[in-house]
Amino acid sequence: MSEHIKKYGIMGGTFDPIHVGHLVIAEEIRWKFNLDKVIFVPAGNPPHKDISKITSGEHRYRMTLLATISNPYFDVSTIELEKQGITYTIDTIKELKSLCKNNTEFYFITGADSILELSTWKDVDQLLSMCNFVAATRPGFQLSKIETKVKELESKYNKCIYTVSTPALQISSTDIRNRIREGRPVKYLLPESVEAYIKKHKLYLDNVEKDCL
Repeated sequence: MSEHIKKYGIMGGTFDPIHVGHLVIAEEIRWKFNLDKVIFVPAGNPPHKDISKITSGEHRYRMTLLATISNPYFDVSTIELEKQGITYTIDTIKELKSLCKNNTEFYFITGADSILELSTWKDVDQLLSMCNFVAATRPGFQLSKIETKVKELESKYNKCIYTVSTPALQISSTDIRNRIREGRPVKYLLPESVEAYIKKHKLYLDNVEKDCL
C-alpha cells in the first residue's frame, strides 16, 4: 500500500505582529488544498527589509506561537530565526525538505503583491520546482494585474502558480503598529493573546522603554 503524501503549507512573513488576516488566509488555504498542516515561519533577516526596523525574532516568534496554538493544524518554525546572515526562501525550503520524508509536498503561501516581485527572488526557478506557490489575494488588489503576472511567470518557468481569493480582511501589520503608537484600538484585529503580549512588553510604542526579554 502506498504511503500517504503529506501536504504542508509554508507561510512565511515577518509577523510584526501576526494578525487575524494571516490566520484567516492560512486556514482558508489549508482547507482548499486539504493540507495536513500549515507551518508559520517568522522571517529571520529577509533581503528586502531593514532588520533594524523589525521587532526582535524572539518577540515575533512568541506572538506567532500564541496566535496559532489553538489550531491543531498550525505549527511554528524557528528555522529562519536560528540562522545568521540574510535568510532566503530557497534555503528555507531546502532545509525543510531535508527534514521531511520524500513523500512530502510543500505549498508556499504568499501575498499576491509578493508574486509581482517573485522574479527578483534568489534561485526562483529552482524554488518553483521545489514547491507549489499559492498567492492569496487581498481586498483592493487589482486581480487583472496579478493574473497577468502569474501567466507570465507560468510561461517563463513552466510551473503552475495558484491564486486564491480569501475572505475580505483588510488588515495589515503596519496599520496595527501605527494604531498602537497613536493609541487607537487594535481589538479584534489580532488575537487577544497577542494583544495582551504586546501590551505586556510595550511593543510598538515610541519613546517607551521596552522589555527586550
